[in-house]
Amino acid sequence: MKILLSWIFIISISFANDATIDVIKKVESLPTIAVEDSSVSYDDTFKLRFFKALVADLNVISLFNVDRHHRKTHYNDTDVIVENKNMDYVLRYKLEEDDDGALNVELKLLKNNEAVLLKKYRINRKNVYIFISHTIAYDVNEFMGASSVEWMKRRVIFSKVVSSKKTEIVIADYTLTYQHIMVKGGFSIFPKWANKKQTAFYYTTLDTKKPTLKYVDISTGESKAIISSDGMMICSDVSNDSTKLLLTMAPKGQPDIYLYDTQTFKAKKITNYTGIDVNAQFMNDKKIVFVSGRLGYPNIFSKVIGSSGVDQMVYYGKSNAACSAFGEYIVYKSRESSNAFSKNTFNLHLISTKTDFIRRLTATGINEFPRFSKDGDAILFIKNYKSQSSIGIIRLNHNKNYLFPLKYGRLQAMDW
Repeated sequence: MKILLSWIFIISISFANDATIDVIKKVESLPTIAVEDSSVSYDDTFKLRFFKALVADLNVISLFNVDRHHRKTHYNDTDVIVENKNMDYVLRYKLEEDDDGALNVELKLLKNNEAVLLKKYRINRKNVYIFISHTIAYDVNEFMGASSVEWMKRRVIFSKVVSSKKTEIVIADYTLTYQHIMVKGGFSIFPKWANKKQTAFYYTTLDTKKPTLKYVDISTGESKAIISSDGMMICSDVSNDSTKLLLTMAPKGQPDIYLYDTQTFKAKKITNYTGIDVNAQFMNDKKIVFVSGRLGYPNIFSKVIGSSGVDQMVYYGKSNAACSAFGEYIVYKSRESSNAFSKNTFNLHLISTKTDFIRRLTATGINEFPRFSKDGDAILFIKNYKSQSSIGIIRLNHNKNYLFPLKYGRLQAMDW
């Protein structure tokens, strides 16, 4: 029963719908920007697809009020088109296919009809065009001197249920525009990047006699088993240097947190409670935050690795789970009602370990699996609302949320 409850603590699945982007929070007073298309290659469908992707990315960097009209002009025109003459900035780009079939993008950022930023990009396959769009937004953000949005160029890995006891593990961009299936045909869950460079990942397979943690090298496709355990086996976090894993295992029916060394191939038990301890995250090299049922309901605790004591981190709510940590901050999921057996709203909250600061980040639906970006600038999460399952982005410093729904399947877990 403890093992079953532990899986329930961690797993949450819901249905998905069509692909749109929702801006939830109020738009602030920001400089205006328009986008002009000067493409000389590709059909109108692809041109419009690229334009919409770029407009979406410019919205996400949260520096501009972005005009959504698709307008065309010649790349070398000296003036912006008349509809854009009152814009603070105009971003003009040209898509062109070269003799090798590669996609080339030439770009200029205009202010008062003067080019203040010039860039060129090239990719061998146009089906990964979305990463050029993300890089353009990143470069514009850098030019504007804003805090880094390096996370825009990172890849997201997620698992989704596609049929009964069948899942897929997919690598995608953060908007889910590009998707590449890495694992399919079995029941594979809880993917986790194995390193900062995103060259490999871990996941749990339930197709073996015991739940087994596997490692996949993306460049070669090689897969190997790392460790198995009766009852439960989940990698919830990877250390910054990739040498330590935080695992939830239940070899004797008792879910606890273990520290696994990828160099010695040994696992050390670091929690020892008669109830449920799961979903540990590194706060630093010596301290973790995790979910425990030791109060009679799920709540967030921390402990120094090697010590016997634990500290309660959250005093708000009666069902708190699915946490992520960055420095002094912890984001976690909390149930907003007291009835565990009815439909509830689960919102994300942000706390500081140094103050009594609590900030609610979401307002409706079931919001779960929060993950800080590597620089702490944003939080990625799964949102289920009105039979729609999406990946969401929270820009903490801009107080804005963006949603990117999955086209098909049911989101199970993700990492970035």
